[in-house]
Amino acid sequence: MVEPADRPSAAGQRLSAPESFGVSTLEPGLRPPTQPPGRQVSIRVQMLDDTQEVFQISQRSPGKVLFDLICVHLNLAEGDYFGLEYQDHRKMTVWLDLLKPTLKQIRRPKNTILRFVVKFFPPDHTQLLEELTRYLFALQIKRDLACGRLICNDTSAALMVSHIIQSEIGDFDETQSWQHLLHNKYLPDQDAIRDKITDCHRKHVGQTPAESDYQLLEIARRLEMYGIRLHPAKDREGTKLSLAVAHTGVLVFQGYTKINAFNWSKIRKLSFKRKRFLIKLRADPAQSAHHDTLEFTMASRDCCKIFWKICVEYHAFFRLFEEPKPKPKPILFTRGSSFRFSGRTQKQIIDYVKDSELKKVPFERKHSKILSSVGMSPQSSSFRSQVPKESAMSVQLADYPDSSRLVYQAASNGSEEPPAATSSANGFHDADPAQSSQNHNGTGTAPDPQFLNPESPGSEDSPAGSPHVVVNGNGSVHGQGMSGIVPGQSPERQQLSPLTSPLLTDAGCVRHDDEEEARRKKFPTDKAYFIAKELLTTERTYLKDLQVITESFQSAAGKEEIFPDSVKNLISANYDPIYKFHQGFLKEVEQRLAQWEGRSNAHIKGDYQRIGDILLKNIQGLRQLTIHLQKHSECLVELERACRSARKVEAVCRDFEQQRVCYLPFNIFLLRPLHRLLHYKLILERLCKHYPPTHDDFRDCRAALADISEMVLQLQGSMMKMDNFQKLLELKKDLTGIDNLAIPGREFIRLGCLSKLSGKGLQQRMFFLFSDSLVYTSRGMTPSNQFKVHGQLPLYGMTIRESEDEWGVPHSFTLFGQRQSVVVAASCAAEMERWVEDIRMAIDLAEQSSSPNTDLVSTSLSDNKLSEDGGADLESEEELGGSRSSLERQGHRGNTTVHVCWHRNTSVSMVDFSVAVENQLSGNLLRKFKNSNGWQKLWVVFTNFSLFFYKSHQDDYPLASLPLLGYSVTVPSESENIHKDYVFKLHFKSHVYYFRSESEYTFERWMEVIRSATCSASRSLPSTTRKDLY
Repeated sequence: MVEPADRPSAAGQRLSAPESFGVSTLEPGLRPPTQPPGRQVSIRVQMLDDTQEVFQISQRSPGKVLFDLICVHLNLAEGDYFGLEYQDHRKMTVWLDLLKPTLKQIRRPKNTILRFVVKFFPPDHTQLLEELTRYLFALQIKRDLACGRLICNDTSAALMVSHIIQSEIGDFDETQSWQHLLHNKYLPDQDAIRDKITDCHRKHVGQTPAESDYQLLEIARRLEMYGIRLHPAKDREGTKLSLAVAHTGVLVFQGYTKINAFNWSKIRKLSFKRKRFLIKLRADPAQSAHHDTLEFTMASRDCCKIFWKICVEYHAFFRLFEEPKPKPKPILFTRGSSFRFSGRTQKQIIDYVKDSELKKVPFERKHSKILSSVGMSPQSSSFRSQVPKESAMSVQLADYPDSSRLVYQAASNGSEEPPAATSSANGFHDADPAQSSQNHNGTGTAPDPQFLNPESPGSEDSPAGSPHVVVNGNGSVHGQGMSGIVPGQSPERQQLSPLTSPLLTDAGCVRHDDEEEARRKKFPTDKAYFIAKELLTTERTYLKDLQVITESFQSAAGKEEIFPDSVKNLISANYDPIYKFHQGFLKEVEQRLAQWEGRSNAHIKGDYQRIGDILLKNIQGLRQLTIHLQKHSECLVELERACRSARKVEAVCRDFEQQRVCYLPFNIFLLRPLHRLLHYKLILERLCKHYPPTHDDFRDCRAALADISEMVLQLQGSMMKMDNFQKLLELKKDLTGIDNLAIPGREFIRLGCLSKLSGKGLQQRMFFLFSDSLVYTSRGMTPSNQFKVHGQLPLYGMTIRESEDEWGVPHSFTLFGQRQSVVVAASCAAEMERWVEDIRMAIDLAEQSSSPNTDLVSTSLSDNKLSEDGGADLESEEELGGSRSSLERQGHRGNTTVHVCWHRNTSVSMVDFSVAVENQLSGNLLRKFKNSNGWQKLWVVFTNFSLFFYKSHQDDYPLASLPLLGYSVTVPSESENIHKDYVFKLHFKSHVYYFRSESEYTFERWMEVIRSATCSASRSLPSTTRKDLY
C-alpha cells in the first residue's frame, strides 16, 4: 500500500498503526472500497508535515479510494475535514473529486504531487475530537502563516508562533529558542517580531504539545482570515474583489478586509454562467423592489466552476445532516451539473467519533522534540485541567426560513465532569469557598468550550455552529491578556455581537437524575434560606463586577501613560474601599449559609438560620462609605470628559470594553454600587414580608431595611440622572451622524423598530425617542454596523394621529411635525400603543420645557437631506455574527440593546431599563435543549435584558449569553414530557430552552425577573406615572 514498506513510520502516522486496511473515514465501520482490477499506478502525496508518501491505486479507482488509503495510513478518524488538492494542466489549483476516477483528473500522475490539506475549517476547534486531527490542523495553520495566507497583526502572529515553538522544542530556553528561530521560518517577516515571539514563549512553561496545538487553534479561529481561500473577482462596476466561502456562507473581500457576507440562510441559489458567478438571494418582503441577484465576474468559466464546487461542498458539509443522495440519471438529456458533495457531513463525523469510542493511539510529531502524550483528547480530565478557559459568545439571532433548516446539530467534545468542589449532593449547592481551588487566570478546570448559537439555523434545540463573533472578547491565556489578537477585535467566534447566545451542547451535559432530587430534600426548605441564598449568589456576581473596575480596568489604564492620573486616582479612591468592604461582607454571608446548610462544624442550627443580623451590621458599615457612593457619578462624568478630550483615552476605554471580562458597557459597571443598594432593599423587603413579627430575625431585618431605604432615598436622584446619562453615552456609540446627544436636560424615553412609509413602501427603521426630539435611523453599511441617522423630528408642536384606515397599513400612525410628516407602522397593536403613549407623553414634556430645541443631527444630515434609499440592505440575524468589519473590531460593541431590538423588531423604554436595574439575579440552573436527554449545570447571571452563562461563579467572564427581548417565558406543558419540578421554558420562534431551578422560591424569582425582560414594564404603568419618572 505504502512504499517503501520497510521504512520507518512517517510523522503524523500513529505509532504501531497497521499497514493493512483499517476503518474507512468515509464509510463508518467499513473497509475501504475494493480497488477495481487493472494496472497499479503510483501517486505521490505531500502530507501536512512536508513528508511525501507514495500510494498504489488501480488506474480505474475513484478518488475516494486514494483518500481512504491516506486516512487509513494516518489512522485518521476525522478525515473528512481534509482534502487532496493539486495543480491541473491549466495551472489552476483544484480539489480531487472523490467520485471520479483519479487518473481522469490527474493526467500526468508521475509529474503531479497531490497535497493533503485541510479543506473544511470548523468555527470551533473543540469540534475536532481527536488530538491527531488538531495536530494536523495546527500544521495547516503553521503553513498558512509561513506563506502569508493567514493575515493577522504582530501580536497574534507572535503568540501563534510561540505556541508552535513550544510544541516543537518545549519550554523556553533563551539560546535554544533563539537558534530555533534563526533556522526556521514561521512568518514572512519573522525577524521584525523575534523578540515578541520569545517573550510569548517564556510564558508557556509546562505546556504540552497537545495544549500548544489547542491554544494555537484557539487564537487562529478568531482571525478574520482563518480558513479563507480568496478567489479573485470583480463586481458589476469592475471593482477588484475576492470571493471566499466559509461555514457561514459566501464572503466578499476587498484586499484582506471583509466587506460583505451572504449567509446560507439568505442564499436561494448559487450558479455560474460563463465567467459570471451569480448569487440569488431570498426575497426580502420589507424591500420588495430590491434585486435579489448579485453578479460577480471571474477570470474564466473554469474559475467560476472551481469556486462554485467548493461552495456546494461547504454548504453540504456544514449544513446537511448526511451526505446528499446522487441524482437519478436522466433518460434523454441532462440539465445542470451532476456534481455533489461526497463524504460525511460534520454532524456525521462528530456522531461517529462520539459513538465509536475509538481507542487513543499515540502518534509521532515530526518536528517535535518532546514525547507526545498518548492520545490525549479534550475529553480527558487531565486535558481539561490544563487547557485555559475560553469564551464562546455567539451572535446570531436569525429567523430562518423553513427551507434552510437542514442543518446539523453539532455535538460537543465529550462528556464534561464538573469540578468536585463545585458540585454538592443535590447538584446545585456550591462548595465552601475555602475548598475551591480554581483560580481566575484561566488555568483552573477548563470548561467544555463547545458553545453553540441557539439562533442559528438547524434543529430547534441545538443549532449548528455558525460563525461566532464575540463582542468583548480579548481572552487570557495562563493569565496573560491577548488584547492584540486582532486589532481591537473581539476575537471570539467571528460573533458575540449582541446577540450572543449560549450554550454547551448535549454531549457536554452533566446528567442530573432522580437520586440527586432525593438528596436535594436534605437541604433547608425555609423560604428565608432561599432569600439568603439569593443574597449570596447576587453578591458573588456583584463582587466580580466590582473586580472589573478595581482590577481589570485599573490595570489596563495603569499601562497607558496618556490616561489622566486624576481620573485613575478618582476611580481608585472611590471604588477600592467599596470592593474591600464587600469582600468581607461576602465572606460573612458564605460562612452563614454554610452553617445554615449544615456544611460547617456548627451543630446548633438555631443561631445560624438567620441573615438579618449580618445584613444590619454590614449595611450600617456601608453607610460609612456613602461619601464614596456619592462620588461615583463624578467618576462617570470625569471619565467621559477625559474620553472627549483625548482620543487615546477613548481608545483605551474602547479596547477595554472588547475584553471578555467587560461583558457589559463599562459605564454600567461604574453604576453597579448604586444599583446594588436597590437589591439589598428588595431582599430585605422580601424577608420582612416573610417573617412574622415574632421571629428572631424580623427585628434586625426591619432595622436594616430602614437604614438601606434611607440610603436609597438619599442617592436616588443622583442614580436616576446617572442612569439616563449612561444610556445617552451608550446610544452615542451606536449612532453615526449625531453631534451632541448627551446634553443637560435631555432624557432618553424609548428606542425600537418601526416601519417607515416611503416611496419604496415600508422600510425598517430604528427610532430613538428623546424628551425633545424623535430621531430615525437605519443600520448602515459602515463596518461598525452603527445606525445611520436619516432625520430628526422636533417634538415641540408635533401632533400624532392613527392612520391605519388612511394608508391601509396595519398598526400605522402619522407624526405631523413643524417641518415634515412621517407615516410609521408598528409590528403589532401593543407596540403601537406603547409608541403612541410615549410620543404623546414626550410631546407634553417638550411643550412644558423652557429650554430651546437643540438639533441632534449633524449639519450635513440636517433637514432630512439624506436619501431614504441610502440605507443598508437588511441583514438576517444570523449575519450579525458573520458581517463583522474593521471599524467594529476597533471597538464598537455589537451586543447592544439597540442591535437586539433591530433584529427582533421590538422596542425598549427607559422605564424598562429602570426595572431591569432592579431585577438582577444570579445562581445555578440546569439547562436542557428540547430534544436532549440530560440537564447541564450552569452558573447563570441575568442582567441588562440578557442571560449570561458561566461554568461556575468563579469564572472571570461569561462563556455565552442569550438576549431575552422577544422571548417568551412559560411553564412546559404535559405534552413536552418534562417530568421535573420547578422548570420554566424560554422560547423565541423555533428556539426552545428549558431551565430548572432548585426550589419553588428560586423558580418564581427566575420567572419574575425574566418576565421583566420579555414583557415591557412600561406597558403596565399609567401614563401619568411614566411622565413623573421624566
